[in-house]
Amino acid sequence: MTDSPTDWTQALDWPRALGGAAIEGDFRSVAEDFVVDELAAPPLADGEHVYLQIRKRGANTGWVAQQLAQLAGVRNQDVGYYGLKDRHAVTTQWFSVWLGRKPEPDWTPVNSDEIALLQHHRGPRKLRRGEHGGNRFAIRLRNIRGDREAAERVLARLAGGVPNYFGEQRFGRAGGNLDTARRLAEEGGRSRRSDRAFAMSAARSWLFNLVLAERVRMQNWQQPLAGEPDVQPSGPLWGRGRNPAADVVAELEQRVTGPWRAWCDWLEHCGLQQERRPLLLQPAAFEYEWPEEDLVLRFALPPGTFATAVLREVAVLANGSGAT
Repeated sequence: MTDSPTDWTQALDWPRALGGAAIEGDFRSVAEDFVVDELAAPPLADGEHVYLQIRKRGANTGWVAQQLAQLAGVRNQDVGYYGLKDRHAVTTQWFSVWLGRKPEPDWTPVNSDEIALLQHHRGPRKLRRGEHGGNRFAIRLRNIRGDREAAERVLARLAGGVPNYFGEQRFGRAGGNLDTARRLAEEGGRSRRSDRAFAMSAARSWLFNLVLAERVRMQNWQQPLAGEPDVQPSGPLWGRGRNPAADVVAELEQRVTGPWRAWCDWLEHCGLQQERRPLLLQPAAFEYEWPEEDLVLRFALPPGTFATAVLREVAVLANGSGAT
């Protein structure tokens, strides 16, 4: 077993694939610097659920869901959504509230400095994670420092794809979710159910990123190797079941994850099933501009992927808001 880091900061600085970040910019100085809109259209039909499109600023998704549950007089678990959205951002997303046969409440009180109700209508079922078409981003990096010409060369390649890393937010502040995973996997400790769930997710993401990072170093992350279980290169999301990779890919993944056998065993005992995740993340409708000293990027990504995986290829992100 390889000793896991006591400080995850450097360990989470994964290798870049497109030539290295040539510039630095202030990231999320204000919420309006990070705008996210869901690519989603919940069905308009009769049903026991109400779909509400919410624009939120400086609020996390779970808190908004709680406000809707309280207003409707239902349990928190009766509120659904397609995915968690950043708190330090301006985001537009859909929620569902199951009312059954209860009358629909007046939704007006939900409006506040943090929440704006844009529209609502009835629908047949609860909205669930990852069922939407993805997210559209508009991101401003402020006070750019560094080599713009080198950055232009990277920007010209971004639309072709970047390594599909899990973002740092998956691992918690200063890697705290990984500390919990280490304690649970290596020491057999206990934790609250919610902390355990975050730790499982972080551990799976860590192992995947390790494999992807190795293939980036070997410069074959976009190149199918012998034994790929999918048409495009993919990496493991660890869990129960046989790894479907074979030949060269299986040997590489075993070599990389071997020192983390205790983590792999723990994830298997948690009941998670073996899955795969693409190594390549390709932004759609990618465009950018340089307004004065800033850089603005616009693109769309599929569910479960991270905008920071795109940003980090071109810039070192100096966090202006203290957000993770």
